[in-house]
Amino acid sequence: MIKIFPFIFIILWSSAFITTKPIIDYSDPFSALAFRFLIVGFGFFLFCIYKKQKILINKKYFLESFLSGVLFHGLYLGGVFFSISKGMPTGIAALIVTLQPILTNALSGPILNEKVSFKQWLGVILGFMGALLVLGFDIGSNIPIIGLLATIIALLAITTSTIWQKKLSNNLPLSVSNMYQALGGFSFHLLIIIFFTEPYIDLSKTFLIAMSHQIFLVSFGAFTILMYLIKNNSASKTVSIFFLIPSTSALMAWFFLNEKLSNLDLLGFFITSVGVYIATRD
Repeated sequence: MIKIFPFIFIILWSSAFITTKPIIDYSDPFSALAFRFLIVGFGFFLFCIYKKQKILINKKYFLESFLSGVLFHGLYLGGVFFSISKGMPTGIAALIVTLQPILTNALSGPILNEKVSFKQWLGVILGFMGALLVLGFDIGSNIPIIGLLATIIALLAITTSTIWQKKLSNNLPLSVSNMYQALGGFSFHLLIIIFFTEPYIDLSKTFLIAMSHQIFLVSFGAFTILMYLIKNNSASKTVSIFFLIPSTSALMAWFFLNEKLSNLDLLGFFITSVGVYIATRD
């Protein structure tokens, strides 16, 4: 069962890009994310109570998990949602964020003392080339500068969060750690709403369906799997699977949104898959 976790994660995480646009069509990005992580945090709280897990933890463990949530749920997701709300094409945003394994591989050596092999670097390079082929850059498209900057911030945040999560000194149950991370994300977005934006949410049927998908399948499902993989594998190997996300998202867009896939897209998907296999195999 554990061996298929990466594949489940890829499917669930990739599907989040499909439902982000419907969410920001009916809300501002920060209100949507505050709404999401308030429910997610409460859900993990109820699960912890049900499992009789210790919720009151020491200050150090709390700050570690809380900061991880600020980085991942706050800066990373906030950057992605904000960039798309400003007109950044979803595919290009996904591709930029997919540069994460390159940064993580570059930093995991000096920071985590992980040995990054030539084989892993080769897989990373192939993965990036394949993702670039799948998504491409439409030179004629209007890419907003503020959206580009927000996506770069998201890239730096998810890279930092991955390395930070690997360095955490606590051995908290995943549900307890996830609860405090959700609290960190909620707090970040709440502060953005209070000081920088006009909050609004239209609780339409489309919004509720898309938000339910991201709460239950992405936050409860994919994120928990990701934290498990980071905890039990090297950071550099774990994030290599992210290279499959842009191409998988493209396939989902073809299936659900009737977006066309060219032969170049299919070639890119194959190259990406080979790259991930090389980077993650023992």
